[in-house]
Amino acid sequence: MFRAIHPIAGVIGFLTILVFWTSTLYSELFATHATVAAVKSMIVSGLFVLVPAMIIVGASGMSLGRRRKDAPALAKKKRMPIIAMNGLLILVPAAIYLSAKANAGFFDTSFYTVQIVELIAGATNLTLMGLSIRDGRAMTARKKMRARSESSI
Repeated sequence: MFRAIHPIAGVIGFLTILVFWTSTLYSELFATHATVAAVKSMIVSGLFVLVPAMIIVGASGMSLGRRRKDAPALAKKKRMPIIAMNGLLILVPAAIYLSAKANAGFFDTSFYTVQIVELIAGATNLTLMGLSIRDGRAMTARKKMRARSESSI
């Protein structure tokens, strides 16, 4: 069951962060303060999708990879704490802070400083998650090839 849930939760997490990131960038560059505030509010609401997806992908990944020692699995295990800490310590608090500031109409230096930090942290998580998705797909492909070669013998 984890084999089916893990990639689905990973893609949901990745796509959710991608939507948050691109919506933020677009609204900041091309939209009004009212639109920025709306985007920030929607991002906080979207945390109710993102956080469970990330918990599921982390727990299922630890369960699936607990005995694996191959390079892609070890790389994924090294990335996971960085992704989690980045999300919990930077992205979630930044989303809540930015939403509160934007909804109060305070687009000041602290807002834009935190916004830049959030965009950098989001891009970092997207990169790390993308690498983990790539490694997971490679691990699955190798396992299928091994199974095919063993069945043809």
